[in-house]
Amino acid sequence: MKTIQYIIGCLVLCVVSMTSCKKNFLTVPATDRIDNSSILSDTSLFEAYVINRYIGVKLQDKEDDDTGFGRGFQWAFWSSLTDESIYNNNDNTWVIQQGQLAPNNLGDAGTIWARSYRSIRECNYALSIINGLPLSAGHKNKLIGELKFIRAFRYQDLIRNYGGVVLMGDKVTELTDNLQDPSLFNRATIAQSITYASSELDDAASRLPVDNGTSWALGRATKGAALALKSRLLLYAASPLYNAGTWQAAAAAAKAVMDLGKYSLFQGGYGQLFLTPDNNEIIFERLFYPVTAAHLPIELDNGPNSYGGYGGNVPLQNMVDAYQMNNGKSITDPASGYDSQNPYVNRDPRFYATILYNGAPYRNNIVQVFLPGGKDSNQGPNPQNASKTGYYLKKFANDAYSITSSNEAGAQPWIYFRYAEILLNYAEAQNEAVGPDASVYQAINAIRQRTSVNMPTLSGLSQNDMRTAIRNERQIELAFEEHRFYDVRRWQIASQTENVPAYGIAVGINSASPSGYSYTSKIALTGRAFLSQHYWLPIPLAEIQASNGQLKQNPGYTN
Repeated sequence: MKTIQYIIGCLVLCVVSMTSCKKNFLTVPATDRIDNSSILSDTSLFEAYVINRYIGVKLQDKEDDDTGFGRGFQWAFWSSLTDESIYNNNDNTWVIQQGQLAPNNLGDAGTIWARSYRSIRECNYALSIINGLPLSAGHKNKLIGELKFIRAFRYQDLIRNYGGVVLMGDKVTELTDNLQDPSLFNRATIAQSITYASSELDDAASRLPVDNGTSWALGRATKGAALALKSRLLLYAASPLYNAGTWQAAAAAAKAVMDLGKYSLFQGGYGQLFLTPDNNEIIFERLFYPVTAAHLPIELDNGPNSYGGYGGNVPLQNMVDAYQMNNGKSITDPASGYDSQNPYVNRDPRFYATILYNGAPYRNNIVQVFLPGGKDSNQGPNPQNASKTGYYLKKFANDAYSITSSNEAGAQPWIYFRYAEILLNYAEAQNEAVGPDASVYQAINAIRQRTSVNMPTLSGLSQNDMRTAIRNERQIELAFEEHRFYDVRRWQIASQTENVPAYGIAVGINSASPSGYSYTSKIALTGRAFLSQHYWLPIPLAEIQASNGQLKQNPGYTN
């Protein structure tokens, strides 16, 4: 009996996935899978198959059972592989922070290759049978658009982590495929990979609706989602690490999303943006059912220890120092008014919506990381969960939810694309293409001037100064949203940002200080390091071995 199964395992094929592709020798039909004949004849089952391509499966420890396109709210964020945060209890993140990446040890980044190619095969299978299904032409067209978008998203994840990748086209790999078929292992160039994914997104955008109406489920792909993904891809392509596209093309791709006229910046408060599903800034999101334990509650995973939280992804001082004063000046500017012994006053309002610091108001109390005796320090309850950096994460958390109850997770969305990213994409690409013209200022100042932020507008900058300003704006506006890891690499500045120690803050009581406390820098995680080969992840050793050495490893790694 042929069955449609998840293909777990190595390689771009299911060739090496022997444990998940064993034949069923029982005569009784299996109840944990769907027979091919059912999906080939039942359009509702096929629709469910397409919807389930928006999620993935657990491939290693500390992943959710349905991981989606990214980590989302589950355990360690991608930010904890950067200078934004560290994961308090490691969970396979420190190997990357400490520069120990190897083909046989990718830590928290170990499942991207397998998950992406598995999803690509699943999309290819659906595309191979869809024309034989009794669906209306219009609905079939939309489903093809969705599948092409999902497939392109997976290619994006491969490209931004490994560089040039194996392009499978519409091939549906099988166990019987010839291991010597070169098309299964030949990696395309970065330019070829991006060109392919971009053309697929153009096709998807032509098929997808602008709006998700009542008959077209929220959380599924739209024209805007396809164009937003293309905007990100072409921005990466033009960047120094990729050197595979033009800034003009990247600016045009972002402008295409802007010209839809559908999206705008959310004006209901920066922090509230991440708690409000389907608001006008969100282009593509993952939605969760409220009051379920479908994924780990962000409040529990990241909350301060005295409140019962695990103190998971804890912000670094490196990130805190990137926030400007509310007068628009960097804290390193002598005219900024910054006081290192009263460091949290008059900062960019997005700081207060993102990071919990000593003295921050929180759940009808205040955060106390000071020593001796601070309840959120390692002298408070549950000291094993006390922040190693002196900070806790506030962004994404809903204070209306219980921290200690795992049955109150899920109402807030996880946002993959939002309009602020598109404006930042446009500002960066246009500045690189022609310099800081009026449209660049308009894009970046709209973000800085959104309601509840109201940071001073930028003006009179050189191209180089605008480049610096845009990079800082991306760091602040998109903090903890899985951008920083890729931004510092594509700009080729990771050798500076990731070789800086992982700093935290030690807080003591000092009645003579204007804040009542003393603040001293400390190293929160020792051994932080970045090598030149780390601009790309290594392809997992298991994939190289399964190809009999035909799959080419990234430079700098020894198989």
